[in-house]
Amino acid sequence: MKTILLMLFLSICTFSQAQTSIINGKIKDSFNQPIENAYVYNSNSNNHTHTLENGVFILKNNSIGDTLTIGILGFQERKITLKNEDLETNLSITLESKVFNLQELVLTNEFNPNATITKLDLESNPVNSSQEILRKVPGLVIGQHAGGGKAEQLFLRGFDIDHGTDISISVDGMPVNMVSHAHGQGYSDLHFVIPETIKNINFGKGPYNATKGDFNTAGFVDFSTKDNIDNNKISIGIGDFNSIRTLGLFNLSDKKDNQNMYTAIEYIENDGPFISPQNFSRLNIMTKYSTLLNDTDKLSLTASHFTSNWTASGQIPTRVIDSISRFGSIDDTEGGNTSRTNFNIAHSHTINDNERLKTNVFYTHYDFELYSNFTFFLDDPINGDQIKQKEDRNIFGFNTQLVKNKDYNTIYATYTSGLGLRHDISNKNELSHTLNRKTTLDYLKYGNIYQTNLYGFYSAEFEIGKFKINPAIRFDYFKFMYENKLSSEYNLESKTKNIFSPKLNISFSQNKNSLWFLKSGIGFHSNDTRVVVSKNGKDILPKAYGVDFGNIWKPTSKLVLNTAFWYLLSEQEFVYVGDAGIVEPSGKSQRFGLDLGIRYQFNDYLYFDTDATLTNAKNLDLPSRENYIPLAPDFTVSGGLSLNNYKSFSGGIRYRYIDDRPANEDNSINAQGYLITDFNLNYTFGKTTIGIAIENLFDIEWNETQFATESRLSYESQPVEEIHFTPGTPFYFKTSINYAF
Repeated sequence: MKTILLMLFLSICTFSQAQTSIINGKIKDSFNQPIENAYVYNSNSNNHTHTLENGVFILKNNSIGDTLTIGILGFQERKITLKNEDLETNLSITLESKVFNLQELVLTNEFNPNATITKLDLESNPVNSSQEILRKVPGLVIGQHAGGGKAEQLFLRGFDIDHGTDISISVDGMPVNMVSHAHGQGYSDLHFVIPETIKNINFGKGPYNATKGDFNTAGFVDFSTKDNIDNNKISIGIGDFNSIRTLGLFNLSDKKDNQNMYTAIEYIENDGPFISPQNFSRLNIMTKYSTLLNDTDKLSLTASHFTSNWTASGQIPTRVIDSISRFGSIDDTEGGNTSRTNFNIAHSHTINDNERLKTNVFYTHYDFELYSNFTFFLDDPINGDQIKQKEDRNIFGFNTQLVKNKDYNTIYATYTSGLGLRHDISNKNELSHTLNRKTTLDYLKYGNIYQTNLYGFYSAEFEIGKFKINPAIRFDYFKFMYENKLSSEYNLESKTKNIFSPKLNISFSQNKNSLWFLKSGIGFHSNDTRVVVSKNGKDILPKAYGVDFGNIWKPTSKLVLNTAFWYLLSEQEFVYVGDAGIVEPSGKSQRFGLDLGIRYQFNDYLYFDTDATLTNAKNLDLPSRENYIPLAPDFTVSGGLSLNNYKSFSGGIRYRYIDDRPANEDNSINAQGYLITDFNLNYTFGKTTIGIAIENLFDIEWNETQFATESRLSYESQPVEEIHFTPGTPFYFKTSINYAF
């Protein structure tokens, strides 16, 4: 009897231990580098988790004999049957890389399904120009309109975002948006990023993420750069319009000693298709060092410098096409120069099994000088209306997040709290009336801007069965100061403003191939400091109220569909018009629409993707039929077919479409839509890859950016309001050769 009781007791103890055994482990690649967001799934207990930035994971409730499935897109999946020693020691698991394949996507295993799908797009269609970076975000349309040196114009969810007013953009935790910028609020120039250094693109549409504050209304985009490179690489490409691009990627360390360091260098020249050459040039240099500390903590240091110069032909009024051609100019002295220097230190610290701390500290020095002429001789019939916008800026800041995990038996919780600071000093922020870039005729605005944003947030995520519930709250404090240097006396005006932004997101994993979500939240974007002081702080942090309802569905192993119905209400605000130095009310507006995404994996080599957006955008303060929001797109489609590693060939065909849209409030002036197709093909033999790329394959005549503008030419007695445009690139052929070593 005693023997039976003892055996029963031991069995109970063994069973209890099996139910509560915790596995600690680390997942890395063949270069001994940690893999972040890899899933670890126990098929017996249905428990799952994901690796942290340092590759570490913790999985509870495991038993001897259970099967663990470990994987992430881009790596060969592994299955491990647990043995007794696996429960007693830290597991070390190495995954071998492989070609990305949509068939491996399991929605319940993905940390962020939309970001994972975008990563698949990035791997299937590598970015090889800075303009393509933002096109990787589904539904985001861009347009260039100043010789390649000016930041792109952005469109998303019925917003003409201009250069970044309603989308928050960052790189490795450093903000890209420029507050109170000389040209426009939120100005976001991503040209300092070398495309080949991008590792991941994380994005979200709508104001639903508590980690994002200023400018997060239509959405956010976070870019992260690689910690290491697989091979050294040199590349040179030449093409039409006297274009040339050279690239160098050089590994500076031994990747197997937990330390990585590499340098990337990019240089570009391009005259463009214009009659007056744009003389565009850009130089990019980046160095990044990263290391693992005590096998769990991570430290990275990044330094980069970017400089660019260009001449722009400017926008063309429709009425002069026949006389000067689409690629002519009215004022060919437009253009400018800009530079940006960044220093970023990022540290990830594991406090214990359930807590980790992430921090980055950054500094940016930024110069900008832009010459434009939108109205020609409307205001000054003698000298013309050329303007100069210039600033010299320093940005200091940090971001800190503390993440805690807590297991309440049937509920698994993650608590994230954050604190951050950003301080901008924009010296000699100038808007002036100039002549031929040489003579300053009149100062319209001239002063120093000091802007501080201190924020904190708290986010909780509760995993209850198939549900995830994520309530969150964010607080932002702003101080705006403007020193008007045109005043005869010292004049420093200042205002402060606070804003709370609550969020609530719910997701439901119906099964491993279907995920539903409901998102809601309040976002905002700050306004220009010159608006804040002139309006005495009124309506200067306009809120945006949003809700999304949608689904990500994988009906077959090769097909993924994602759908979202959404609504966004924007409050009244006053806007500083940087090109004119005036303040205008924008009015309350609403936007609603449908997003649809399709991904299909034909086989290991062929991958299809497309994203469509249907949007209705209206100004609520204007009467019907006079309440169109100028340039707000109501229908866009983009996508393509990619070929990956088929008998040494890779490439693809890409398309993007935007339909006709109103250019003014009553839709009496229309901005023409376009459908553009690009093509590329590469062949690899040994360590060498040769490639060709064609932009605008069918040589379509199109207008890349368009505005309804009132202007007057030197010989005209009366002004004319009509479409002014920057012509899109015609058929453009380029070829490249790359060597990896």
